[in-house]
Amino acid sequence: MQIEMLKCKLHMAAVTQAELWYDGSCAIDQDLVELAGLREFEKIDIYNVSNGERFHTYVILAERGSGIISMNGAAARRVQVGDRIIIASYAQMTEAEADTFKPKLVYLDEHNRVERSTNTIPVQLAEA
Repeated sequence: MQIEMLKCKLHMAAVTQAELWYDGSCAIDQDLVELAGLREFEKIDIYNVSNGERFHTYVILAERGSGIISMNGAAARRVQVGDRIIIASYAQMTEAEADTFKPKLVYLDEHNRVERSTNTIPVQLAEA
């Protein structure tokens, strides 16, 4: 049996550009692409924390070290510059593979600088 697991995410990235008339996709700083383990043209999910929009697109590369997160084409209509988003990718694997798999989780600040990177999320606790 194959199951779909979170492969990686860029958490709380800030949208730096929205280019309606550019090839549809999400341009991501090449350093961030590599750190998260993404690939050029890989399908990604975008979760817009600022407005609740959720949609699919794919990765294209932006200038290395630029901090660019640009929504292009139709995706540009789903964001505003400055919105905070989560960029996630998933992978199919067997249950045995999933037992040992660790996702790459990259947490960004409002300037798309890396705050931390990890492969676990703490257990959510009940409110006091």
